[in-house]
Amino acid sequence: MIRFDACLTRLLNGVFEQRTLLRIRCLLITSLLLSLGACASYTPTSLQDWPDPARIQTQTADGVTVSAGILSDEEAERLYGVDLTTAGLQAIWLRIENHSEHSCWLMVSGLDPNYFAPDEAAVLFYPVLAEENEIRLTQRVRDLAIPLKTDVGGVSEGYVLAPRHEGGRYLAVSMIGRQQEMNFGFAITLPGGDFDFERLNPAAIYAGIERPDLDLEQLRQELRALPCCAADEDGQVAGDPLNLVLIGNADDILASLSRADWSFTQVINFDTVRRMIGAAISGAAYPVAPVSPLYYMNRPQDLALQRARNTILQRNHMRLWLAPFRFQGKSVWVGQVSRDIAIKATLSSASLTTHVIDPNIDEAREHLLQSLLVAGAVTRFGFAGGVGSASVVNPRTNLSSDPYFTDGLRLVVLLSGNTTTAPQAVGFIDWQDSKDPHAK
Repeated sequence: MIRFDACLTRLLNGVFEQRTLLRIRCLLITSLLLSLGACASYTPTSLQDWPDPARIQTQTADGVTVSAGILSDEEAERLYGVDLTTAGLQAIWLRIENHSEHSCWLMVSGLDPNYFAPDEAAVLFYPVLAEENEIRLTQRVRDLAIPLKTDVGGVSEGYVLAPRHEGGRYLAVSMIGRQQEMNFGFAITLPGGDFDFERLNPAAIYAGIERPDLDLEQLRQELRALPCCAADEDGQVAGDPLNLVLIGNADDILASLSRADWSFTQVINFDTVRRMIGAAISGAAYPVAPVSPLYYMNRPQDLALQRARNTILQRNHMRLWLAPFRFQGKSVWVGQVSRDIAIKATLSSASLTTHVIDPNIDEAREHLLQSLLVAGAVTRFGFAGGVGSASVVNPRTNLSSDPYFTDGLRLVVLLSGNTTTAPQAVGFIDWQDSKDPHAK
């Protein structure tokens, strides 16, 4: 059943929109269950332990308070009485308190343009329900949906059903009032035991070690003095170039990058390796696939993120290491960003596969910058030397013997976290100018 579903998804890829694929996937699974005589019962329950204060984030602006959280798959199944994951759905919880002087509307399309309306979502599960339970489910989904309008002095609470994101997501909540827009941003993580951000503990990395706080010129000198590249575990063979520096505390990193549609990644273990191999064979999507380790400062990356396509063969990904110094009180993360364009077999990786990188690594660096700018997640940026240039005719190679060329610069970005900065308000650090990665 799983192979059939994956193969059909590949055949239809590029022909149907994501929402259509979700519907087909759900109908295939539920139809097969019916053919095996499985007729699901319908027993939704209330969630006594929700909302969980430890998993809720709250912000207030212009008299409007918004709280947000995401249910786990298990919680959503109890609440709705059906397994939302079979349709690729996720339940986003919102509470809106309106103490302003006018009514306001939730811009649910801004939260996720591919959200599912209540009846649209309910019908996906009809094939496994008796007719009377179809009616019950539809009413249940309607009752749980958050109202879109919140009157003056009113409180709205409920759920939005949207395409499922593993590990968490950035929630951009916009409220529209009388000639007024209120914007809220929440970086919500969903710990599941398999994500590298769950193991991130910045305080422990340099426990007992004072990290000096640098000024701008000192920062430039430190960045230029860094080694060109990450390396293998022994530190003997150069890997991908350290062409990225992000400045912001851990919360700023997670908020800014998830807002720019960068996904969290899973750690390498038996289950994720098995899933990766299966996706590599079938060409299916795996948007939170593990990123193999590279080493800098005698340790593997502290955090990895990616921007995946609808196949595991292609993605943009980055590795980040917390630096032993700060800038203006903020953490500095030295990193590597590149674009994966294919997969090849290897015995040097625990997953038995490795990606092939796009040799034009400056284009991947530019893609990261532009994704952050479009998301309003940049306050200042610039470029520092230190990587060393490599030409198209005389490229370098990484640990997998993939060639790459570069202008030799490192992208330096000061992140805005949950604060949005319009592109025209972004400052430029006047150190060096990068070359156009598409220049002939």
